[in-house]
Amino acid sequence: MPDETPPPEETAAETAAEARAGASAQSRRSPLVDALADESADPKFVTALARGLAILRAFRRDEIALPNQTLAQRTGLPKATVTRLTYTLCKLGCLVQDAGGDYRLGPGVLALGYGVLAGMDLRSRAEAELAELCRGDNPNVAAALGERHAQSVVYLVTHRSPSSVAMAFHLGAQVPLFHSSIGRAILMALPEAEQDSLLDDARRATAPDESERLARGLERARTDFAAHGYCTSFGEWRKEINGIAAPVVPVQEGGRIYAVNVGGFAFLNPEDALMRDYAPRLLRAVHNLSLRPMDDD
Repeated sequence: MPDETPPPEETAAETAAEARAGASAQSRRSPLVDALADESADPKFVTALARGLAILRAFRRDEIALPNQTLAQRTGLPKATVTRLTYTLCKLGCLVQDAGGDYRLGPGVLALGYGVLAGMDLRSRAEAELAELCRGDNPNVAAALGERHAQSVVYLVTHRSPSSVAMAFHLGAQVPLFHSSIGRAILMALPEAEQDSLLDDARRATAPDESERLARGLERARTDFAAHGYCTSFGEWRKEINGIAAPVVPVQEGGRIYAVNVGGFAFLNPEDALMRDYAPRLLRAVHNLSLRPMDDD
């Protein structure tokens, strides 16, 4: 089998290209590029693997195919590097190149995703709990189970009535960590030092006027959780959305942390109704999912 290792001069040229690209694209760098820079001093961190995953993460919902240029823009990587990565990902079945030269996600990515979901007993239990949480006279309430990914929460399971008013509430949707109720609930399941560390990371990656809003979000989460055992977000993420959420605390220390939210459009789900009618159900749902006994009171 021929040796596919690039010659030293090619690697050096690529490194130089990356340096030039980083200097000229500082204002449009993705969070992933910043993460690569942060990890560059870690001898155990495999940068090439992280770059390959960055290509896969560049695809957004409702996008079928992307050209190399768009992939380079979204990842902050030079085109030469993106070309090598897309070639390798095609060989692995994670990308497929169409007749026009654009790339789409391949079956290899779907196999990885379904493998994760299939191994989660929590997912099947969550479907029943979310359906029970949404049961009642209000067809316009929705619920979801989510897990943190960087500065967002990804929906793993969702439930809403087919007759509900349409909104972005679907499997794989991402919501912000500090402004959404489900993000705040996940923060409350973390040690306070880790909450502060995540806040520092978020503030470094955002504009100064947004920094104080992030801090207020964490403070609101702590206040709500201390008072109610769940977190709220009433028009703080999107002004038309109200929601409450609570963490699913892992039974074993160090286990994965999830959270459940319930809510919807504010004019159909006012604050008092969510707190009065759905908060008790929410707390019972997360206790059931965590496999912990409910308190008698």
